[in-house]
Amino acid sequence: METEAIKQLAPAIAIGLGSLGPGLAIGLLAGKALEAIGRNPEAAPKIQTAMILAIAFAEAIAIYALVVALSIKFV
Repeated sequence: METEAIKQLAPAIAIGLGSLGPGLAIGLLAGKALEAIGRNPEAAPKIQTAMILAIAFAEAIAIYALVVALSIKFV
């Protein structure tokens, strides 16, 4: 492969693999939170707060992957 092709492919691989984990994590978090709210509806505000906080941390990992992909592309 040419060097230019690798330079274009590397950011795509970085963001693709970097967003795979957070995507799975957010799906699992939301699913488990909905199960917990279904079992105990009175605890919904506490569960929702914890879920949103955990989703924000998972999304931060995807943002790190985006930063790495952009730095690969433009540096």
